[in-house]
Amino acid sequence: MPKTDMASGYNKLGNEVTAQKTDWREQIDLSTPHPLLKPKDPRYYNLLSPNQWPDPSYLPSFRSTYEAYISAMSTLSTEFTSLIAESLGLPCTAFDRFFDLDQQHKLKIVKYPDTGSIPSGNTALSQGVGPHKDSMLTSYLLQVAPHTGLQAQNLAGEWIDCPPKLGTFVVAIGQGLEALTHGVCKSTTHRVLSPQAGLGPRFSIPFFQGVSYDATFESVDIPLEVLNMRDERMKARGGRIDDVEFTFTKGKWGHLGEATLTNRVKSHPDVGERWYPDILSKIRAEQAAAEKAEALDSGSAVISAEEPVKGVKESAPGIRAH
Repeated sequence: MPKTDMASGYNKLGNEVTAQKTDWREQIDLSTPHPLLKPKDPRYYNLLSPNQWPDPSYLPSFRSTYEAYISAMSTLSTEFTSLIAESLGLPCTAFDRFFDLDQQHKLKIVKYPDTGSIPSGNTALSQGVGPHKDSMLTSYLLQVAPHTGLQAQNLAGEWIDCPPKLGTFVVAIGQGLEALTHGVCKSTTHRVLSPQAGLGPRFSIPFFQGVSYDATFESVDIPLEVLNMRDERMKARGGRIDDVEFTFTKGKWGHLGEATLTNRVKSHPDVGERWYPDILSKIRAEQAAAEKAEALDSGSAVISAEEPVKGVKESAPGIRAH
């Protein structure tokens, strides 16, 4: 994948990063095919690209199988989000204006080796994929192997197992849908734990329903009674405990494609180093600032307001034991 600035192709084992840690997985990224971007197109159009298919002499039916699967899942996901719209008291076509006529959808074919394959002593490679939220509207995960490992985080911050069930998909809400619905549809924080040594690899095929990269961060008009239900639910729970930041914040980005490309570079720093060094530099600066703020916040926990520390003003806000 780092050989090209496109967002498709093979990603080797241990080459992707989530939550600033290396994922112990390898995968092939595919999508609804699009032509290469034109000179005046925005850079996030690199997310729209032709697929890089395996050699047909080795896998003769691979391309036709997955092209048919992407097409079928495109239809299913569009129908599913129309039902979400109706459940919110909206017309079934409420989200249609956020789709392109040739809307791109994405798919991964992922292999998670068991922990017995991790190099000896390298405990940093224990995650299949770290805690994260998907970018687009909805995701549909087909768990191929019988292994457990997929977990979703509920609003209380607890990690819940999502065991494989034959003939089913695990559906996750993406950040795009949360943004479009004023936070009524909360994006799903999830992760994958590597299979235990001796179980063999876990395989999964997630499909990601796309939305136009040119879309701005506007929202649909959610009925007031639905917004009130959202607020009452969160108040009753005392808020949401979430291990992953919501990044599709209005005002931070001009177009959804900018946010998506940034998230892509964050996950693939090798691609960023070669093709998007300015974006990667900004990401690393933000991560360093966040780590510094967290360290300062942790340090403040041992400082007592009743016992001023040399060099720290007694009136400084936030300098209290907690």
